[in-house]
Amino acid sequence: MILSASRRTDIPCYYSEWFMNRIRAGYVLTRNPMNHAQLSRIAITPDVVDCIVFWTKDSGNIISCLPELDRMGYNYYFQFTLTPYDRTIEPNLRNKTKIEEAFIELSKHIGKERVKWRYDPIIINASLDIAYHKLHFLRMCEKLSPYTNTVTISFVDMYPKLRTKLILPITEDKITELSAFIGKTAKEYGIRAVACCEKNDLTPFGIQKASCIDRELIERILSERAKPEKIALDTLFPDRNQREGCGCCESIDIGAYNTCMNGCIYCYANNDPVSTARRHKAHDPNGELLFGAVGENEKITIRKVKRDARILSYNK
Repeated sequence: MILSASRRTDIPCYYSEWFMNRIRAGYVLTRNPMNHAQLSRIAITPDVVDCIVFWTKDSGNIISCLPELDRMGYNYYFQFTLTPYDRTIEPNLRNKTKIEEAFIELSKHIGKERVKWRYDPIIINASLDIAYHKLHFLRMCEKLSPYTNTVTISFVDMYPKLRTKLILPITEDKITELSAFIGKTAKEYGIRAVACCEKNDLTPFGIQKASCIDRELIERILSERAKPEKIALDTLFPDRNQREGCGCCESIDIGAYNTCMNGCIYCYANNDPVSTARRHKAHDPNGELLFGAVGENEKITIRKVKRDARILSYNK
């Protein structure tokens, strides 16, 4: 089982204490985001979790927890979103220089292969023009290239919720120009550039299709603990619950929508700032759920999970 923590909210930044409490308890409760009354109990012990994929914009609050995860035998890597935007776009994040230093500290702790840099979504407006992105992508490649192997990009999706003049449609010409620059610059700094769920074919610019829940990377991480034979994750399949073009493997997400306090104006996971603030305030680090409690008449279903059989045989 691959544990995703989380596409729906920034668990490392805001809920790392809760996450570690659930790890110690060995299970977590989640609600189906499409059916609030449907709850699942999920075992998250090391014998069933092949790998944890963390998604974050700031790892500062979780890095002190990683030695404990290591001692318990968990495998993990990070999808770390780091953009050059200020608080008009990402209003509640720390100073970006401090977050860049957190990125570097994380990489020094766990290795550059396990910290994937996400330069996404790419937003164009009057201030964030092509020249701005070229300037900052180059600067960030120079600073971060010793600490990551991969940069994932995507151009912002103009879904109906984005009713703001701060995010404008991106023309095909601008996509082409910026993709060519990103592909060339990333290669010069020894970084592999990949694109997440892009409809445009960016391979002519040296930008391949991304797999954020990355089977090949997970196999490499696991093989370090299963020498001398190579791990093969036979039970991982493409995730049919993600949007078109997604290259991810199946995972179980333990986050919840409308709980992330980053406040990014492009975010699809929060649609009600008032509800988000209320849920965050009511959060209990000792709770079984990320927010709220199980109702008196609500039924909890035990979700069947297991680790890949071949991994178990190598790690005995």
